[in-house]
Amino acid sequence: MTQYLAQQNTSTWLTHSGHGMTTMLIACAMLGSTAAWSIDPNVKQLRIGFQKSSINFAVAKQQKLYEKEFPNAKITWNEFPAGPQILEALAVGSLDIGVTGDTPPVYAQAANKPLYYIAYEAAKPLASAILVSKNSQLTQLNQLKGKRIALQKGSSAHYLLVQAVRKAGLQWTDIQPIWLSPADARAAFQKGAVDAWAIWDPYFASAQIEDQAKILASGKGLSPNYTFYLASPDFVKQHPQAVKGIIQQINIADQWVQKHKTETAQLIAESTGLKPQVAQTFIERRPQPSYAAPLTAKVIADQQQLANRFSELKIIPSTINIKQAVWASK
Repeated sequence: MTQYLAQQNTSTWLTHSGHGMTTMLIACAMLGSTAAWSIDPNVKQLRIGFQKSSINFAVAKQQKLYEKEFPNAKITWNEFPAGPQILEALAVGSLDIGVTGDTPPVYAQAANKPLYYIAYEAAKPLASAILVSKNSQLTQLNQLKGKRIALQKGSSAHYLLVQAVRKAGLQWTDIQPIWLSPADARAAFQKGAVDAWAIWDPYFASAQIEDQAKILASGKGLSPNYTFYLASPDFVKQHPQAVKGIIQQINIADQWVQKHKTETAQLIAESTGLKPQVAQTFIERRPQPSYAAPLTAKVIADQQQLANRFSELKIIPSTINIKQAVWASK
C-alpha cells in the first residue's frame, strides 16, 4: 500500500507539476523502496526490452536494481532500435517488460497483440522533432508537401509527423513517408536521400549536434510524446506484486538521475556510444523528474486521441479502446 500511495502522489505531481510536493513525493517513494512485500520470490526470470532513450532502465541496469528486487530471478536486458520491435518481442513471448513511446502500443493493440500499459513517464514534447539538413531551404511545415520524410513506422515519430502534416493543412497523402529504422534513417538523412527526418532523442540530439541538423518542428503543440512501460499479460497475471516492484525500481533509478546529472550523462555516453555532449543534451530535454506512475485519465485520453487519429487515417485497421489495455493495480 505504501508504494501504491507513492505512485499515486507521483501521478498527481506529474499531472499538476506542483513544486511544493517534491519533498513529500521523494519521501513517499523512498519509504516505499524498503517495502519487503514487493519482492516476489516466484519470479525466476525477468526479460527487459529497452532502447537508447531508456535512461531510468539504463541506471537500473548499471546499478543492478532488479537483481536486488528479484534475487531468485535471472535478469536479461535486450536492446532494440525502437518501440515497434520491442512490442513484437513482447507479443511473441520473448520479453516480460518493455519501454516504448506512445505509438507502438497503439499499433500492437490494433493488431490484437497482448500487452498491458503498467506505467508512464511525463510528457516530453521537446524530445522529438522533424529535422532538416543544415543546408535545407525548408522552413515551414507546409513545405513538406511532396517531400520524402524518413521515420520508423509505428514509432512515436509516426504520430508526430501525422500531427505535423495536419497542422500544416496537408493530407497524409501529400507527403512521401520513407519507412526506415533510426540508424538507416540517419544514413539517408546524412546523404540527402530524404528531405526531412522525424525522430526522437537521443538520435535527435545526435543529428542536431553532429550534423548541425535544423529543427523544422518539435513535438511542442503536436504530440505529448509520453514514455510507456508495458508488460506481457501473462507476466502481470502471474506476478502482480512484481510489477509494482518493477515500477518502484524505475523510480529509485530516477531519483538517482535527479541527484547525479553529470554521472548520468557519463553513464549514458558509455552505455550507448553517444558523445558526452549528445548525452547531456538528451538528458537536459528530459522532464525533471521522470517518475513512472499509473496512467492518469488525461494520459489515457491523450493516448485514445492518438489511436482515433490513426484509425481515421486508416493507419490502423479499426478503432481501439486504450483503457482496455491499461493495467489496474490492486
